[in-house]
Amino acid sequence: MKNILIIGATGQIGSELTMLLRKNYSGNVVAGYIPGAEPKGELKESGPSAIVDITNPQQIADAVSKYQVDTIYNLAALLSAVAENKPQLAWKIGLGGLFNTLEVAREKQCAVFTPSSIGSFGPGTPKDKTPQDTVQRPKTMYGVTKVSGELLSDYYFTRFGVDTRSVRFPGLISYVTPPGGGTTDYAVDIYYSAAKGEKFVCPIAEGTYMDMMYMPDALRAAVEIMEADPSKLVHRNSFNIASMSFEPNTIYQNIRKYLPEFEMQYQVDPLRQAIAESWPNSLDDTCAREEWGWKPEYDLDAMTQDMLAKLKERFGR
Repeated sequence: MKNILIIGATGQIGSELTMLLRKNYSGNVVAGYIPGAEPKGELKESGPSAIVDITNPQQIADAVSKYQVDTIYNLAALLSAVAENKPQLAWKIGLGGLFNTLEVAREKQCAVFTPSSIGSFGPGTPKDKTPQDTVQRPKTMYGVTKVSGELLSDYYFTRFGVDTRSVRFPGLISYVTPPGGGTTDYAVDIYYSAAKGEKFVCPIAEGTYMDMMYMPDALRAAVEIMEADPSKLVHRNSFNIASMSFEPNTIYQNIRKYLPEFEMQYQVDPLRQAIAESWPNSLDDTCAREEWGWKPEYDLDAMTQDMLAKLKERFGR
């Protein structure tokens, strides 16, 4: 039995991960949320919830004590484009919040999962098959918080023995959670437009490759890394994981296999384009495969078929 606290449970990944964890484990899986972002529907009805603002360490500690939490999933963060517009808040949540979480975990003896990102790399990082261990000098506040979070999490493991683990998420594509201000969100938007029968206006330039992953694979990775045998983990914070890499025209043409009438045009967003160009084209995830058995289940075509089917059902088309 596990007792788990998800901080940011109503966010981009949080709601889906909370439901998966409740399905997989007996015990308490607590949906931590901030006022104004309360759980609704099945998320609210299927298990306990608590107000947990990551910038308030007492709220974290209170939830951990009340529900006898042994594992914390820290999902609180601003997405990449939003973080560039609000860098002070991005730091407060991303690093200040992580510090609060790790301190509670140290005192209460909890394991901690805090996702990193392909945004932790920068323009000086090798672009293709980016190695697990390489140069990380990001030029965005989002990236700075992610690479700093990796270092801080490793510090708490080596200095205090806190069981910290993490994966570097690529762009995540989901039919459940709508886009929320990430650089890779065009790859979610395009499916929504296609399923609604609308023309898609792409903010990322043709030929811009980025690593992507279908949400079911990402959620499974977040569960599997925390279940992994710690004696086999050479790395902890943070593992490259990979599934597919594509540029806008690739996904557009794949959708057109199933919706030939679908149209797309480009209207490049300079901010998102600059962020995208600083990120890797593809990741080498050999370490994750060797150390804890990571393996994706979806490629681009399998994802496209599933996304279109689920979204068309949702929109009644």
